[in-house]
Amino acid sequence: MIPAARIQAAIELLDEIEAGKPVEQALTGWARRSRFAGSGDRAAVRDHVFEALRRKRSFSSIGGAGTGRGLMLGALRQSGNDPGSVFTGARHCPAPLSDAERGGGRDPASDAERYDMPDWIWPEFSASLGDEAGVSATALQRRAPVWLRVNLALTSRDVAARALLDNNINTDPHPSVETALLVTEGERRVATSSAYRDGLVELQDASSQAVIAALPLQPGMRVLDLCAGGGGKALAMAATRGVQVCASDIDPRRMRDLPDRAARAGVNIELLDPDAVAQAGPFDLVLVDAPCTGSGAWRRSPAAKWALTQERLDTLTGIQADILDRAAELTSSGGLLAYATCSVLRAENTRQAQKFTASHNAWRCVFEQLWPVSDLGDGFFTAHLTR
Repeated sequence: MIPAARIQAAIELLDEIEAGKPVEQALTGWARRSRFAGSGDRAAVRDHVFEALRRKRSFSSIGGAGTGRGLMLGALRQSGNDPGSVFTGARHCPAPLSDAERGGGRDPASDAERYDMPDWIWPEFSASLGDEAGVSATALQRRAPVWLRVNLALTSRDVAARALLDNNINTDPHPSVETALLVTEGERRVATSSAYRDGLVELQDASSQAVIAALPLQPGMRVLDLCAGGGGKALAMAATRGVQVCASDIDPRRMRDLPDRAARAGVNIELLDPDAVAQAGPFDLVLVDAPCTGSGAWRRSPAAKWALTQERLDTLTGIQADILDRAAELTSSGGLLAYATCSVLRAENTRQAQKFTASHNAWRCVFEQLWPVSDLGDGFFTAHLTR
């Protein structure tokens, strides 16, 4: 596919997504219909779509419309390319620009528009991050870096980096997270690399790894990952030898790949049905990686940013509070309840910890940290609660 044909494909996909089709469903459907498209074409079209979704408001203003054509016109203008060389009307290329399209478009008129945020969420986002708000919002406009977690149960970071290099995957170490490697070249080869197949590395954001690194894990501890999902954090905790890790999720199907991943990593994780968790407790440490808006990871799932409503945020904060109440009952006396989200919003983070300690007089917060969105990782929050 020529570059202009890739842009036309992105235009059609963006219109499908705007009409309500889920992003991955739209992309998968297009790939199945477009057998002529090679892997490079599919990757390029995907990149166009995700960039447009990350920067939907600013591209809409610059392009003059929120349609697929408007978004890609905005993308071209933003990057300094001549739209007329793409919108030619040639076969498989976008139709020529209309007079209205040529004369349309304007600079973003507000911070929310400039930083690609819904108007209603920008005040909360800005207040939550303070001086870091603009930096984090700008980071959310860019593609997320690919981070790997080195499995210290099997290897060291230096050895893992050399193994990846054998598969033409270049990496750089994170400056403060000892398990994290940034993939600088060859990211599409990670899943087929020997280092990945042999359990030396797992895909995991660096800030997510930092959340685990902050836990006071010690041999002999019994640990529960209460909202385990796919089990990335459970695997990271299990890499600490002598720690007994259990994992549970309200939807056990989310953990279906965890036994194979644990076997590959050379660690043991006990899966608990939600109904069996209480009988298995109490635990020395309970990790609650709570359902949240994912605002710290919107560059990975940009459609979620535009789908979020105040009502949904209110629902999520209620769910988070209920899970914390349940987790407290599973934590041993003197144990640690670690609350975490991949959000940067105060309503889901500091305020949740404050509300919990206010309603549970015996509990106190002994550690709290927010990681803003940056080139060094997604936005994450954690609070350590004990009694």
